[in-house]
Amino acid sequence: MHSTEINTNPAAKTLALFCKVVDNFGDIGICWRMARQLQQEHDIAVTLWVDDLRSFQRICPLVDADVEVQEIAGVTVRHWRDQQGSFTATDIADIVIEFFACNIPPGYIEAMAKCQPRPVWLNLEGLTAEEWVEGCHTLPSPHPSLPLTKHFFFPGFNNKTGGLLRETSLDSERTAFQSDAAAMEAFLRQLGLTEAEIHATRISLFCYPHAPVTDLLKVWQSADTPVTCLVPEGVAAEAIQTFLGQAAKAGASVSRGALTVRVLPFIPQADYDKLLWACDINFVRGEDSFVRAQWANKPFIWHIYPQDENLHHVKLNAFLKTTTSVTASLVALSHAWNGVSHPPLDWPDIWLAFQADLPEIARLSGNWQEKMHENGDMTSNLLKFVNSVRAASQKDAV
Repeated sequence: MHSTEINTNPAAKTLALFCKVVDNFGDIGICWRMARQLQQEHDIAVTLWVDDLRSFQRICPLVDADVEVQEIAGVTVRHWRDQQGSFTATDIADIVIEFFACNIPPGYIEAMAKCQPRPVWLNLEGLTAEEWVEGCHTLPSPHPSLPLTKHFFFPGFNNKTGGLLRETSLDSERTAFQSDAAAMEAFLRQLGLTEAEIHATRISLFCYPHAPVTDLLKVWQSADTPVTCLVPEGVAAEAIQTFLGQAAKAGASVSRGALTVRVLPFIPQADYDKLLWACDINFVRGEDSFVRAQWANKPFIWHIYPQDENLHHVKLNAFLKTTTSVTASLVALSHAWNGVSHPPLDWPDIWLAFQADLPEIARLSGNWQEKMHENGDMTSNLLKFVNSVRAASQKDAV
């Protein structure tokens, strides 16, 4: 007779995701998208621990910044304070994720060690195209004193990494929106755009304060055809205020030459995706909007988060070398935008070369999307890895 093996380690059903907001919106943007996808597509009960609820509120207006525990879109959101109280084994989720080495509470880790089976503990790292991540993806890191092992999980651009964050319905939603001119115009009108602004070349601008915004505004002001630059309130505030000649508040709009600059309110995530889909060119920053721009199927320029000793230039070049969606003109503009190229720079020539290549860049962007689809989506890949770790630990326990 064959014995029936009892499954003492069922599929993971709960997950705790810890997020410290460092880059204003990028960290919480990634974590919030991931939390919702885990809950909606994989039926995982997610608790999202966030230390800065006010930044979270900017991208999700449903957040109450003064509430300790709340449920939003099926996700439990908890305010993560520095001096968090003690925890018991019953408080611990099946999967524990710390985003970008954010050092979860010591009491939580101690309680993790008392669980049986122990949770799968992951450090979800930042996105990079550098080759070294392929050797570090899923590497184990045993705790120095507790019977726990943390694994490093890297998003990335090939099948040796975790892939990119992407919801199952994203492509169909984007295609439907971009195919519906009336819906797109209605969305833009809701943001305050006039008919003339809607029918101009639409450029979304999301960058860090040190970006050479003034140089590009001058180029667009002298363009042969109308340009509408849409910038969220608080972004590139000094340069935008100088151009406007007034406070860069939501709703402010000024036209000079061919260029109209319109300041938008900081909009929720779902509307930001629509903004990327509705614009002809997108300037994005950090990691979250960088990934969303890749799924928007529109040409984009990435402003990378600055690091000491210009290490971000290495990261930028690694992506430009990896992606198939670039032309020489896009590389030149990316280098100028990120300070890789040294002045003096001929901004009109840089922009005109990029502009001439836009049809080719758009075609290559579609090819890049197809290539990224082959790697699967990051959330599904992460859960597959979690299940493999749980299965291995169950085998070891037998």
